[in-house]
Amino acid sequence: MHMPREDTAYASSKPNPHLIETRGRHAALVACLLGLAWAPLRAAEPAALAQGQWISLFNGKNLEGWLVKIKGFELNDNHADTFRVEDGVLRVAYDKYTKFDGKFGHIFYKDKFSHYRLRAEYRFVGEQTPGGPSWAFRNSGLMLHGQAPESLRKDQDFPVSIEVQLLGGNGRDKRSTANLCTPGTHVVMNGKLVTQHCNDSKSKTYHGDQWVTVEVEVRGGGVIRHFVNGELVLEYEQPQLDEGDADARKLIREGDKLLREGWISLQAESHPVEFRKVELLPLEP
Repeated sequence: MHMPREDTAYASSKPNPHLIETRGRHAALVACLLGLAWAPLRAAEPAALAQGQWISLFNGKNLEGWLVKIKGFELNDNHADTFRVEDGVLRVAYDKYTKFDGKFGHIFYKDKFSHYRLRAEYRFVGEQTPGGPSWAFRNSGLMLHGQAPESLRKDQDFPVSIEVQLLGGNGRDKRSTANLCTPGTHVVMNGKLVTQHCNDSKSKTYHGDQWVTVEVEVRGGGVIRHFVNGELVLEYEQPQLDEGDADARKLIREGDKLLREGWISLQAESHPVEFRKVELLPLEP
């Protein structure tokens, strides 16, 4: 709490009775208010922080603050207007493509983060772009703890990162979302190092074009938790670089493989997807 500094009027060498009386009343009032309000104020701080400090990474108007990287193109060459803002949503669109041709894309937020809670509302729409791989049907992702966008090779498919894989159903089969995929990385789950590339969550299947809310709690190099519509669906810890991956090896510093921070990006993998909200709540380390 910011406390008021002593007014220079009180430093006069000759006491002023009126000032002394006024100062006395002011001090008594402050003491009374502090005595009544200090304890409940401190008790309410965590709730106030949780409710009041979300940052909107996407402004709903344009791509300000975001950097585009599409395979085969230089940084910020937004080929065929793949990433765009229309009607208040951030769209991954392919109407200007004739064929996907392996042009995997990512749009990075300009700053890196370490301890935070990320919340995104997304939905899949329309048909998959011709030439897109079958596994990329209604498939996108939130890439966390990623390498810096300028460090990607021109022909690199995916950034080294932890991927919260976003999937949509086909109208019939079970297909979870907020899964874990690990391009150039590994994690520890239930005390064991997990080297399998993708691992399913226990979420429900979301068919059609419905909006889904995914939240991710990221605690630096510690625990990471995935939530879908408020339900915890996956948990793991110790995200780390994979020494067997050539791009990841370049990022290892002095043998330290643990990922404690990195960039956030949204993925373009050949199926149109929309994001109407991308928000972040910084957390205390």
